[in-house]
Amino acid sequence: MVKIGIVVGSTRPGRKAEAVAKWVHEIAAKRADGAASYEIVDIATFDLPLLDEPTPPSMGKNYTKEHTKAWSKKIDELDGFVFVTPEYNHSTSGALKNALDFIYLEWNNKACGFVGYGSVGGTRAIEHLRLIAGELQLADVRAQVGLSLFTDFENYTTFKPSPHHTKSVDTMLDQVVAWSKAMKTLRG
Repeated sequence: MVKIGIVVGSTRPGRKAEAVAKWVHEIAAKRADGAASYEIVDIATFDLPLLDEPTPPSMGKNYTKEHTKAWSKKIDELDGFVFVTPEYNHSTSGALKNALDFIYLEWNNKACGFVGYGSVGGTRAIEHLRLIAGELQLADVRAQVGLSLFTDFENYTTFKPSPHHTKSVDTMLDQVVAWSKAMKTLRG
C-alpha cells in the first residue's frame, strides 16, 4: 500500500484549500481498491518561515531547524502527493512554493497530482507547479482537477463543488496511486 499526502497549499486566513483538501480526502477514503492510504498534510501546521536553512536542500539533509526536520520527516514517509492549490496572480501560493523549496531529496522519485481552484480553475497555478515538480524530480500525472470560484464556491467563499468533479478526482487519484507504486520501486 502506498501513502498519499493531500497537501493543503495555502496558509492565508479564510483560505479555501482546507475545505477542498477535505473534499478530496473524503472521495479518496471511499475508494475500495485498498491500494493507498490518504492523509491531509497542512503546511500551515509546520510554520515554515521563508527559507531559513543555511544550506540548500539539494545538498542533502543537513537541516538545522526543528520545523525543517519535522517537514522533512512528514514528506519522507509519503509515497505520493495531491497538491491542493489556489491560484494567486497566475501562479500557486507563495506558502506552497516555499514548502516545496524547503526540502529536496524527500520529493525525489515520487508522484503527484493537482487540484487547483480560482477564477479559471487554478490551471495557471497547476502549470507552474508542474515545472517545479520536474525540478524536484516529482513525476506529475496528466489528470488534474480545476475548480471555479464562480461555479464551485457559493458567493465565492463556501465550497460546494459540482458533482461531476468527483470523477475527475478519482481519475487523478488512479494515476497518482499507480505512479506512486511504480516510483516506489525506484526508491526501494
